[in-house]
Amino acid sequence: MSVTPLSALRVSKYQIPAHNGIPNTSVQRKPLMIYHSTFLNANASAIESHLESVGVVAPQWRYTMYRQTHFHSTTHEVLSIVSGSAKCCFGGEQNEGRVELILQKGDVVVVPAGVGHRLLQDFGGFQMVGSYPTGKSCDMCYGRPGEEEKVKNIDKLGWFRRDPIYGDNGPSLEVEA
Repeated sequence: MSVTPLSALRVSKYQIPAHNGIPNTSVQRKPLMIYHSTFLNANASAIESHLESVGVVAPQWRYTMYRQTHFHSTTHEVLSIVSGSAKCCFGGEQNEGRVELILQKGDVVVVPAGVGHRLLQDFGGFQMVGSYPTGKSCDMCYGRPGEEEKVKNIDKLGWFRRDPIYGDNGPSLEVEA
């Protein structure tokens, strides 16, 4: 397995406004980040091994993305695409500031806590390795009444001290604190 060198890595960053109870990037102002074509010729086991060796996040599941918009208030999330491709929505499907992207094998998505996300269309075999910062686990929030206290907790979450893919360097360390 090889990882795209930082010097050749293409990264997209998005700020997404809050919408209908989904805070998106409005709380911490950390962007949704896509590391394009990061893992080359890697299977799920190889990606999990790489993530474990960096030691920032712990792989916790292999699955596709849920078809219902949801977000996490207890942790940031790192999604490594291990197979297939899909169109995904970030920010809530009714949000004018949403981001709809086609993700494909090899991409990595850094999803800050609070960013709504859902699968729109699976183009075939879409699977990810889902990881959270070591020692963290996720909750499920949907932008419903009664989740306001959970949203307040997002502001207390720390950001990555090392990049989940590249360690002491990397795009996640280049966002403002």
